[in-house]
Amino acid sequence: MPVDRPDALPAARRPHRIAGGQPGLLAPGATTDPYRLRLYRLLRTDYPLGYDPDLGAWLLSRYVDVALALTDPRFTGYPHDGAPRGRAPVPLGLCRGSLVCAPPAVPWRTAEPAVERTAYVLARRIAGRDRADLVADFCRWLPAGAAAAAAGLSYPDLSTLPRATRHRGGGAGDCSGPTGLREHALASFLANMLDDPDLLAAATAVATAGGAAGGTAGDAGGEGSATLLGRAWAETLRRDPPVQIVLRRTRTEVAVTGGTLPADAPVACLIGAAGRDPARFSAPDRFDPLRADADPLLIGPAGCPAALLGRLEAEHGLRALLTAMPGIRWADGFRPVAGGLLTRGPRTLLVHPS
Repeated sequence: MPVDRPDALPAARRPHRIAGGQPGLLAPGATTDPYRLRLYRLLRTDYPLGYDPDLGAWLLSRYVDVALALTDPRFTGYPHDGAPRGRAPVPLGLCRGSLVCAPPAVPWRTAEPAVERTAYVLARRIAGRDRADLVADFCRWLPAGAAAAAAGLSYPDLSTLPRATRHRGGGAGDCSGPTGLREHALASFLANMLDDPDLLAAATAVATAGGAAGGTAGDAGGEGSATLLGRAWAETLRRDPPVQIVLRRTRTEVAVTGGTLPADAPVACLIGAAGRDPARFSAPDRFDPLRADADPLLIGPAGCPAALLGRLEAEHGLRALLTAMPGIRWADGFRPVAGGLLTRGPRTLLVHPS
C-alpha cells in the first residue's frame, strides 16, 4: 500500500514545517484534527524521532517507542523525579498519574448502583425530546454524578450538583474528582457506538438483557473485560484517546527508532499516533471492539479510580440510553467531529432520541 507523502497533500492540509522539514506538532489545524491533517502519519513514517522547539520536547510517535517510554525505568515522569516512573501509574487514558492511586471512598460494588441510577435519570430526561445534544445533556453530567457517588453519596441529586463539581480537584492521589477527561472519553465512546448500526444493535440486545453478559468496571482485567461494552470502551481509548500526549523524561540516554534520546530530556509520547500505528494494529483507523490485537497498555493503570469510574459511566450510560430510547440515532445531517490536540473528544453529539 503506498504511503501518503507530504507533496501529495492539498496545500491547505500540509503540516507546518520546522527545522529539517519535520512537521510541527502545534501546526495550524492540528488541534482540529491531527489525523485528517496526516500529522501523526507523517511523524510515524518520516520523523519517528525529532525535536519540536515549540513544544520543547522530543517527539515519539511509533507504538514501539511510546510503549518503551511508558514502561521502561530509564524514563521517569515529567517534570520532576517524583513523578511516576517505570511501571508505576502513568498519566495515560483517564489516569492523572498520581504517585499513589487512592482507592474510592466507597467500594465499587456500592458505588455502581448510584452510577447506574444517575445514568437512567439523565436518559429519561432526554427521551421525550425531539432532539438532544448528548455532550451537553448527558456526558457532562454523568461523570459528575459518578464522582459524587464515589465520594460516598448513594443517590446524588443531579439538580444540586454544582457545575464546578465536574472540574474540582481531589486530594493527593485522587483521580476520580476531576471529570473533564471522562466527559471526552464518554462522548467518544458514544460517538463510536452510534456510528455503527450493527454494533449498536448488539449493544441494544445487551442492554435489554440487563447486562446479563456479565462484567463491570470493577472487574478490571477479569472476565468483564471480554464483554462487548468493555471491549468497545477499551477500543475507544486506543482509537480516540482523551489524552493525546503524555510527557516523560529520560534519566539516561535511550536508543529509539531514528536515533538516541539524550539524558535528562523531555519526551512527548504521542498516544494518538501510537494507538493508530499500522505496525502494531491492523486497520488502525477502524473502530473494532472485537479486534484480536487489542492492547491493555493504552488503557492506563488497571486499578486507577478514574479508569474504573470511566468504564462504569460508559457501560451504564449506553445501557441507560438504549433502554430509554432504543431508536436513538444521529440528528439529520449531523456527523460527530472531535477537537483538541492535548485532550480530545467530540464537542457535540446531536441525536434524535427516538
